[in-house]
Amino acid sequence: MSTSRYDQPETAGPRAGQHRAVTATDSVPLASDRRPTPGSITILPKPGALFVDAVLDGGGQIAELDAGTRAIVWLTSSEPERLEQILTTHPAIQWVQLPWAGVDAFSGLLKRCDRPQLLWTSAKGAYAQPVAEHALMLTLALLRRLPERLAATTWSHESTGESLYGLSVTIVGAGGIAVELLRLLAPFGVKTTVVRRSEEPLPGADRTLSTDDLDEALATADIVVLAAAMTDDTKHLIGQAQFAVMKPSAILVNIARGGLVDTDALVDALRSGAIAGAGVDVTDPEPLPDGHPLWSAPNVIITPHAADTPEMTAPLLAERLRQNVVAFLGDGRFLGVVDPQAGY
Repeated sequence: MSTSRYDQPETAGPRAGQHRAVTATDSVPLASDRRPTPGSITILPKPGALFVDAVLDGGGQIAELDAGTRAIVWLTSSEPERLEQILTTHPAIQWVQLPWAGVDAFSGLLKRCDRPQLLWTSAKGAYAQPVAEHALMLTLALLRRLPERLAATTWSHESTGESLYGLSVTIVGAGGIAVELLRLLAPFGVKTTVVRRSEEPLPGADRTLSTDDLDEALATADIVVLAAAMTDDTKHLIGQAQFAVMKPSAILVNIARGGLVDTDALVDALRSGAIAGAGVDVTDPEPLPDGHPLWSAPNVIITPHAADTPEMTAPLLAERLRQNVVAFLGDGRFLGVVDPQAGY
């Protein structure tokens, strides 16, 4: 997203502690020779009260940016150039917390910043619950043909729609969203396939395939959910060739990044009947321009990057920040550690 949801006044929401514990599996100990020394923490571009409290609850101290700053909490996905300048002029900084699960807005900076002692963390895994919930909502709505039901102005005697129970679901990606979605899907008795970079089994999935076997996973799927990180390798992961191997009855749901899908190919697939429908919370381009063909494509639901609203994410990010401040000042067990070269 081009602007931050955290630059805005905070709205009331549940305390982070009232949410179920984050199920991310990317908590790793920081090697002793890289563990940051305690110091001041600066929140930029503007410190909100919720995030100030999170730093204080974690035992940290808030300070203005100066030569003594040891950590940056960056609350916007815009202005990567400004962040890069800050890092260049403040070599004492050892940790940067980013606001979103995806870090594609900072991909260039992550690769250019040649500082082995600098640790990056993101919110990956922290927003898994609301985003997985949104993916399930889009899936059920499309199976029950809600786009045409909502557009109707007269009673229809045609009964169309499908049940989710017993269908085959392919999830592309194996992070926190995938883990949470598998948990939500379990009561429906679906057959689940997870596609990830490796073939290491993901708990909760019936089978796990590598990205080399993506077409095999797509060919058998009734529902395809995209929950992968946006990197150079995953751009247009789903295009004309992939739609060609999918079932005509299949549904595509994208709650990750718009660039994972070739939008022109998606429009063609929907209009030709190559697939039965699509639910997209993210698009390429984004925002999707007025009059874009995707708006009028059949059996499509478009939500404006709303799977995780500020009311949902602010307390979740605050809890992630509190946990990582504890790690920064103590045991070094950070959550959401980013690999700068992999891009997530």
